[in-house]
Amino acid sequence: MKSRQYSVCVFVLVFGVIAVLAASPLSAQTRVGEAAVVKNEVLRVAGSATNRVNVGDGLLRDEIVRTGLDSAARLVMSDSTNLSLGPNASLKLDRTVFDDETHYRDVAIRLTSGAFRFVTGHSEKAAYKITTPLATIGVRGTTLDILSQRGQTIVNLREGQASVCTVSFECTQLTTPGDTAIVTLTGGKTTIKKTDSPPWTFAKTCGAAAGLCSATRYASASPTVTSPAGDSTGMLCGR
Repeated sequence: MKSRQYSVCVFVLVFGVIAVLAASPLSAQTRVGEAAVVKNEVLRVAGSATNRVNVGDGLLRDEIVRTGLDSAARLVMSDSTNLSLGPNASLKLDRTVFDDETHYRDVAIRLTSGAFRFVTGHSEKAAYKITTPLATIGVRGTTLDILSQRGQTIVNLREGQASVCTVSFECTQLTTPGDTAIVTLTGGKTTIKKTDSPPWTFAKTCGAAAGLCSATRYASASPTVTSPAGDSTGMLCGR
């Protein structure tokens, strides 16, 4: 009888481990930030599913956040990086590797389309990588306004310094507030130019929602992980 119970226990344990391992890529998600400001339609997109984002909702690694018409949002990452989105904007928290509870070793943010304001948090500046379809942006203690449109990316420096490069590795350095890089795709060729007379800034979008252009610290003490359901084998194995 004991041998039979032992066999059942071993089977259940093995089955439980396999189930957890199989489920973990889908259900074990790391919270990497939260929504601080939400106006109208702000959605998280995972595959074909969409869900509304509310103030205080957590942001998960590798998910897409999208704003609708006449909508806006401000997201605060775990290292207190602030990301403001204007109407019809879309971004993906592409990669996040934690150094500790409030710092990233590596964080990649993909700004697909729309208007954004980016304010760096506590992480080392080399940890940040921002991309648009036309440009890669490196930051050094920076506040940036970024507009990603079809065929053009505009990067306006408000504070700090930044490097802006095209997909063909042609780069320009933004060192003085007001410096602006304009990356343009024309006839299959990408070009970049620098100007101190920006044709656009996010300041025009700040009135879209109260607090949209503020910068606040991350409220949670540490990122939280949503894991698969706990081990249900304890009773079967006599624990």
